[in-house]
Parts: sequence; C-alpha cells; structure tokens
Amino acid sequence: MDLGPHAGFIIGAYIVVTAVVAALIVWVAADHAAQKRALADLERRGITRRSAGSRPVQIKEPAE
Repeated sequence: MDLGPHAGFIIGAYIVVTAVVAALIVWVAADHAAQKRALADLERRGITRRSAGSRPVQIKEPAE
C-alpha cells in the first residue's frame, strides 16, 4: 500500500482519531457506571423517579 508523500500525516490522523474514539468510549462507560451508582444511592435513600408514581395514569377520552 503506497500512501505517497503524506503517509505520516495519514497514519498520524488515524492514530489520533482512534485515540479520541477510545477515550470517548472509556469516558461514556465511566459516566454510565457513575450514573448507575448515583441512581442506586438515591433509590437506597428512598428517593424515586416521578415517572414511577404509585397512582395509575388516567387517560381522558376525547369529547365527541
């Protein structure tokens, strides 16, 4: 494979992009774990989500 006179730039660009994408994957995975720990802590303290209310959702029928 001949990359021509810009081989260094091309290979360097691929290395930088690979490093950035890998860093983003690690960052997202770490943030996901932190959010799960925070949610578990809130649930352990008894704080629940608003969407997990105890009353059933009432659907209103359209007026005719």
